[in-house]
Amino acid sequence: MAKITLLDGGMGQELLHRTGDTPTPLWATQVMVDHPGLVQEIHADYFAAGATIATTNTYALLRDRLVKAGIADQEGALRATALAEAKAARDAHGSGRIAGAIGPLGASYQPDIFPDHATGVAEYAPVVAALAPHVDLILFETVASVAHAKAALEAAQGCGKPVWLAVTVDDEDGSLLRSGEPVSEIAKLSGADALLANCSAPEAMAAAIDELLPSGLPVGAFANAFTQITKEFLTDSPTVDALHPRDDITPERYADFAMDWVNRGATIIGGCCETGPAHIAAVAERLRAAGHEIV
Repeated sequence: MAKITLLDGGMGQELLHRTGDTPTPLWATQVMVDHPGLVQEIHADYFAAGATIATTNTYALLRDRLVKAGIADQEGALRATALAEAKAARDAHGSGRIAGAIGPLGASYQPDIFPDHATGVAEYAPVVAALAPHVDLILFETVASVAHAKAALEAAQGCGKPVWLAVTVDDEDGSLLRSGEPVSEIAKLSGADALLANCSAPEAMAAAIDELLPSGLPVGAFANAFTQITKEFLTDSPTVDALHPRDDITPERYADFAMDWVNRGATIIGGCCETGPAHIAAVAERLRAAGHEIV
């Protein structure tokens, strides 16, 4: 039986569900000001469900997004809050690791607006430097193109912490990135310590995993439970109210998908948008029942 790292589930959507707030491009960041302690509560619930990693609420804490919202001067304070809430939950739980999350520059799912390589590296490098001393690993999420991946990996080079790269893939063909490029190109890159697929349909993850495994690195997946990403969503500064949750991705069904990923060779499993503590608990239960060790 395998040793499986169990990531947490979605943060942003869980925050929306618990607050009832109207989403904005920086809703998950603003919630740390409007509802202090709620991020820590969600981290705690994921640990209680069986997760062994807390992913910091820093996905959108990027200068380009903060400048657009007029709050660039709050970057350091917001990052410190996100880190503190993850650490407090981990310390209260008594074990676990913290992953410093870094999302896409520009917007999610839109590789066409990702900046040129030099700009991407320059934008990412200070974010990595700010997170690395306070986390156990760096997690680049929702990487939608090979260019995005290369900029992220170069920016993290020499940061002193493991670097995990998670790509978002076509919902209908998981062997392709959202850019249309083959996922297999990601497996050829150097600089990552683990390769994952994230924020795509659960049905697409098996093909993505198959394409990442030849890298020889630990491979994993954490899917969302949205309906397919629509053209209407791919606009400037989209918000998640343009997406709709699937009512068929119950915790039990999500666990079915997760076990298939494990059977294919994935050793890092978790959830993304519209998955919550109940989904992680169901995965943990199935993993233990199958004799796997959650680490």
